[in-house]
Parts: sequence; C-alpha cells; structure tokens
Amino acid sequence: MKLLIYAIVSVKDAPGTLNSLLTGMKGTSGMPLYSVPFNEVSVVVSNINSEGLNASQTDAIGYAGLIETLAQKFTLLPMRFGSVMGSTQEIADMLGKNMNEILRNLEKVEDKFEFGLKIFCDSEKVRAGLKAKSAASAKLIDKPAPEIKHSVYLDYVNQKLKEHRLEELLMAYVDSVIAEIKGTLARLNSIDKFRKTGAEKNIIDAVFLLDKNKKAELIKVVEGFKKQYPELDFILTGPWPPYSFIDITIK
Repeated sequence: MKLLIYAIVSVKDAPGTLNSLLTGMKGTSGMPLYSVPFNEVSVVVSNINSEGLNASQTDAIGYAGLIETLAQKFTLLPMRFGSVMGSTQEIADMLGKNMNEILRNLEKVEDKFEFGLKIFCDSEKVRAGLKAKSAASAKLIDKPAPEIKHSVYLDYVNQKLKEHRLEELLMAYVDSVIAEIKGTLARLNSIDKFRKTGAEKNIIDAVFLLDKNKKAELIKVVEGFKKQYPELDFILTGPWPPYSFIDITIK
C-alpha cells in the first residue's frame, strides 16, 4: 500500500483542526484522508494501491477539488496529481531534508490565494486601431525603404514591412497593458507572473498571489480595466491554491 500526497499543510496555529476537517473526507478511489504530522506541518495523504492511481480526468478533478477545500482553511503547498511515496517514514525523511525550503514557501503563500487572468482580443481590430491612432507609424509603414526603391519585389517587401511594424505596435501595446496592470496590482501588494502568449486571440496569461481578503478589490480592479480597454476581454479565475508560486525542488 502506497500513500498519495495531496498537500503539505501548515498547522502551527491549529494542529487539531486539520484532523477534524479530514474526518469523513474521501480521497482518490474513495480512500479516507488522513495526515502525517511533522513539526509545524502535516502532509495530507490517502492510501492507494499501485494499480489504483490513474490519470483519468475524474480523479484529477477530484484531487484538485480536495486541495481547494483544504486551501480555504489552511496555508498549504499543493502537490501535483500522482505524487506518491511508499510509507509515512519516507514522508518524514522527505520533510526533514526539505524543511527549510518548505517553511520558506509556506511563509510566502501564507493567507494568500492565487488568481488567474487571461486577456483576449481581436488582434486584427486592435492592430487597425493602433494604426489609426499613430500617424507617425502610418507614415513609416507607407514609406518604401530607400535601398529597395527599384526592386521588382517592392510591393512584397513593403507589405512585409507593414506587417512587421504593425506587429511591433501590437507588442508595444501589450507591454503597456501589462505595465498598467502590474502598477495597479502593486498597490494590492500582489506577487505576479505575466506571459505574452503570441497568440492571435489570447494575448496575455497572468497569475497573481494575493491576500485572501483582497478578492473584492481585485475584482474591482479588473472591472476597471474592462472599462479602460473595451477592445479587450478580461477573464478572471480563482481563487485557487498557490500552484504557480511554489519554488521548491524536493530532495
């Protein structure tokens, strides 16, 4: 019998509360959840046969749902689906080797939730708007390059120049949106990660680590951005356990 690990939970303030919450809760394959304590943390686990774990969508969703339930009550480090160890002694050994990093990460995410933000647009419409607003850029786009003035490929090269300069305008626009969002969220003391996707529709993927009590403020901020940028679609998700902000390699 092996142990499936769900999360490493901080129990320094309420060591008995976790066990009370786990009473009656079922994990993957319907196995009861229980905790393996070690100093200021406990590891939430369930027993599982080596044949009992599979990568089905149902099991993965159930696994994530249990972690979300725990995150509502505790500061924790969520584990990836399929994290398995052979015994409680193996878990204790792992905790002992990694305790400093575990405590550092728990301190970083204490009383915080993760939120996701996806930003979508009609890139052709945005490009057209950017071109119309920038007379200087339009002049540059319409001006043939001197060195290819007499080239038979003039039309082709000019079109490529237009596309390149419009793409530069779009990337500059995306950077300005990111800077605006980062500057606003800094006032909420958020930790953030942004990624420009380069896709035609989904231009920005972002995640934020924010105090649990600031959810309403974040929603208000995003609603403000929707009004400020009517050409963009903002999709806010969460709160989630802090999957994107765990910085530890288990030894």
